[in-house]
Amino acid sequence: MRINQFLAKQGVASRRGADELIKAGRVTVNGKPATLGTDVGEGDDVALDGKLLSHKVKYEYYLLNKPKGCVTTVQDEKTERPRKTVMDFLPAGAGKVYPVGRLDYDSEGLLILTNDGDLAFRLTDPKSEIPKTYLVRVEGTVPQNALNRLRSGVEIEPGVVTKKCKIVVVETDKEYTKLRLVLTEGKNREIRRMFEAVGKTVTFLKRTKLGDLGLTGLDRGACRRLTPEEVFYLKNL
Repeated sequence: MRINQFLAKQGVASRRGADELIKAGRVTVNGKPATLGTDVGEGDDVALDGKLLSHKVKYEYYLLNKPKGCVTTVQDEKTERPRKTVMDFLPAGAGKVYPVGRLDYDSEGLLILTNDGDLAFRLTDPKSEIPKTYLVRVEGTVPQNALNRLRSGVEIEPGVVTKKCKIVVVETDKEYTKLRLVLTEGKNREIRRMFEAVGKTVTFLKRTKLGDLGLTGLDRGACRRLTPEEVFYLKNL
């Protein structure tokens, strides 16, 4: 298999991240620097930063109901005052896993953590177009013409237009509007920027589903292992 796929299976990085490790000269195969086109097999010694990687990997898969007030990273980059990360919510004994995709600091909801790089790639690759469902609350009412614009795609920065999406109004009055959105992409802070484009401010954002996988029975801040059936489902989305 290609070296970036092997590294992804090891859980050290996504395939794109593995490419960056290779370009930086941090990966060797049989003692020689790897290239992006290098293939590896069972008999090859692959090392990252001088440490040999085993060809046998035990994959772990977790489902977290991420709360607000923590960052979706392994370690907070703000070292002066480190904030809580999603890793703080993993159960005792969890292996070395990584968050799949992102939910920003003020958002909450469904987040997968795993060391299965191939699955992480599939779930985050825009070409997969995996539906993600969100519950959103915004200030005031949302006019029908604004909803139609959001459903059709809006420009969130020069030259960047969101894909079509499904939006249903769940509840509304003069003070706020609750909506359910289904997106098939995941640009940075996409939903907040979408509503900003139609003059609305998001006050609450929660991811409730990935495909048909939801958070039923999982309290805010709780984390559990995915069942084999759930892993199979995600791999075949």
